[in-house]
Amino acid sequence: MVHSIERVTKETSICVSLNLEGTGQSSIATGIGFFDHMLEAFAKHAWIDLSLTCKGDTHIDFHHSVEDVGIVLGQALREAIYPILSVERYGNAVVVMDEAAVECALDLSNRPYLVYEVEMDGKVGEFDVELAEEFFRALMHNAGITAHIVALRGRNKHHVLEATFKAFAVALRRSLIKNERAGIPSTKGVL
Repeated sequence: MVHSIERVTKETSICVSLNLEGTGQSSIATGIGFFDHMLEAFAKHAWIDLSLTCKGDTHIDFHHSVEDVGIVLGQALREAIYPILSVERYGNAVVVMDEAAVECALDLSNRPYLVYEVEMDGKVGEFDVELAEEFFRALMHNAGITAHIVALRGRNKHHVLEATFKAFAVALRRSLIKNERAGIPSTKGVL
């Protein structure tokens, strides 16, 4: 099932459509090359079909666009995931790219929380690396996901950030694995 969200502010205009039961196909256009590359990697490794466009005030910087994409993508994920039924709920992955290794553990808890321990600064191309944390914070808050993302090692910023997006993708994919025995995977009876 395809879930679509649109959001227009004075700073950005964003359209997202996603299908959790896709094959990893994507069409991404944010005007931020490295960010597009990360979102394409996310869709591919989460096996989510994702169409995403963002027209933002990138003449100022990329902050509004990156954070707002996190908001809208998070809203679409929340709509697609909940109410949660007959899935694993928890997922984790360690993804390596050459010298870099990043771990993501997550819970489709419908309670947002982010632990982000990917310590680096600077840029990859024109992309400020601290924007990755802003993206993940906005995404988790709006999707209702608890995630712990921890860089285990790495020096190359491109490798570390790409491993970060891919680790989240694989952990999400694993948390969404169908398990009919799970029913509502909570002792509370609701998520």
